[in-house]
Amino acid sequence: MSNVPLPSMDALVAFERAARHQSFTAAAGELNLTQGAISRQIRVLEDRLGVLLFQRVRRRVVLTDAGRAYLLEVRRLLNSLESATLRLMNPGDQANVLNLAVLPGFATHWLIPRLPDFFSKHPTLSVTCRIRLTPFDFVTDPFDAAFHLGTPTWSGGVVHHLMEESVVPVCSPTFQSARGIRRQEDLTGAPLLQAASRPAAWATWFEQSKLPKTNAFQGSTFDNLAMLSTAAAAGLGVALLPTFFIQEELKDGRLVALAQPQRTKESYYLVVSEAKAGSPHVKAFVQWIEDAPSAG
Repeated sequence: MSNVPLPSMDALVAFERAARHQSFTAAAGELNLTQGAISRQIRVLEDRLGVLLFQRVRRRVVLTDAGRAYLLEVRRLLNSLESATLRLMNPGDQANVLNLAVLPGFATHWLIPRLPDFFSKHPTLSVTCRIRLTPFDFVTDPFDAAFHLGTPTWSGGVVHHLMEESVVPVCSPTFQSARGIRRQEDLTGAPLLQAASRPAAWATWFEQSKLPKTNAFQGSTFDNLAMLSTAAAAGLGVALLPTFFIQEELKDGRLVALAQPQRTKESYYLVVSEAKAGSPHVKAFVQWIEDAPSAG
């Protein structure tokens, strides 16, 4: 071993969580520590490395260039250590575990409800689902496959088209009645709910519907589709949501559709690691996905 003074694992974990959340407070909450403890871990790490990892901007922390470069290596290390630990704790079973990177809304409303059918056909297999919101490197992240919304491009991955995405404007029945919304033209004056991850969604919808975009960027904003759906059902406004995401809410009347579904320019894909595409459990999952009826 070299004489390089290596940082502690606690410091590396604190750094990764703080970088992920861009907040010492959020990192502390996830790790069940105090904000001061996280701050001290980062300060000790920066002193040991001799570089500044974060810039403090008001109540946020932003990675420096050196911090971003170090984060890539730290995540690679932590992922490898996690994978090795799981293999050691569960020897002999990894060949039967399918490691999936998933989008949270898609997993909750599309994938997981269909998994009983997969397990009925492949009872010896199990799955591990972890959230990943953007494309990653299959070499450094230990996944067999990932679900992806966007275009059919992913370096190091074999892409399988799953389904096109359609969205529909929805609100609660009470909100519709109170606002007198009878046709889609009425939405140009209605309070809209915005998705932080899709800031131009309403503008695109109005454009495709040949309606003025007067209020396309106005209204309360929510970080994910689950919050957006809940806000719409609570009567806060009109939300634009993927049709597969709100099937139950439409069925039981918590939400009502205010127009016909409209196709977006993106689709859902299953992306398989090139290195693992030939493994039996991955091939079984791909075949099951291709045979599964789409809903979107």
